[in-house]
Amino acid sequence: MKNILRSTTFLAIFACWLWSTAFVGVKIGLEYQSPFQFAGIRFFISGVLIFIYFGKPKRFLSELKTNWKFIVQLGIIQIFTQYALFYSGINLVPSSLAAMVIGSSPLFIAVVAHFSFHNDKMTALKTGSILIGVVGIAIITLGRAKVEMKGELEYLGIGLLLVNNIISGYSNVIIVKKSGGISPVVLSSTSLMLGGLLLFLVSIPAEGINFGPFPATYYYSLAWLSLLSAAAITIWYTLLKRPGVKVSLLNVWKFLIPVSGAGLSWIILTDEKPDLISIVGMAIIALSLVALNYANRKQKIK
Repeated sequence: MKNILRSTTFLAIFACWLWSTAFVGVKIGLEYQSPFQFAGIRFFISGVLIFIYFGKPKRFLSELKTNWKFIVQLGIIQIFTQYALFYSGINLVPSSLAAMVIGSSPLFIAVVAHFSFHNDKMTALKTGSILIGVVGIAIITLGRAKVEMKGELEYLGIGLLLVNNIISGYSNVIIVKKSGGISPVVLSSTSLMLGGLLLFLVSIPAEGINFGPFPATYYYSLAWLSLLSAAAITIWYTLLKRPGVKVSLLNVWKFLIPVSGAGLSWIILTDEKPDLISIVGMAIIALSLVALNYANRKQKIK
């Protein structure tokens, strides 16, 4: 049982499930606080929680001193830039739609990995699966004739989330290539604190300061988002550093995110309901990711 719980497959599925719950929590938090400020507070708290969990201040500071350049790079790219795009995008679209677009990220990560690793190349089957996924995204995006509250800005939100997917692919690659001997716990803690601090500082001139008072619902969502970020990002960094793990193959498990995330949004948020276009697009994206998973496994056997 312990071996199963520590397996790459189980941990990847668990991390993806945690991320899928974020869409509802973010939408709830954004009802009371601006995107960058809410994200900044969330990620800074996440980093502090990991630091407390690590419990070895001298070793933590030693690894931070040795690897500070890479930590700064990762904090700016993965936490600040990626989540600035994510929060800006999700603020303009329904959380169920955001879950589906973000869930297509393995398609983009596979392309980035192709140009970054000699043993993680694109094949005809991989390319076909990516094209199927693009069709799924197009159906969801162009098929939403009834644009919701944000009007045409919903399309801008989708664009921001797609750029977020590309940045996610690049950040996964640099973790594999450059993280060296730094502990995944130290890496996740420091990058989260730095990225969160940058997001908060940018929010002050861009959005003003809003510290409430907030209802209990806001604090529940902030607490859950902080905990899930601390757990999911640390797990993901650990998996990326495991020998033999391919970036594109690992990220295929993210196909669970749109299914679980959209489902939770439809269950919890009263103003979001499933529609035929979303379900068809979700099914096509899931099909493309299953095909990509098959292609990666076939390539691994060869």
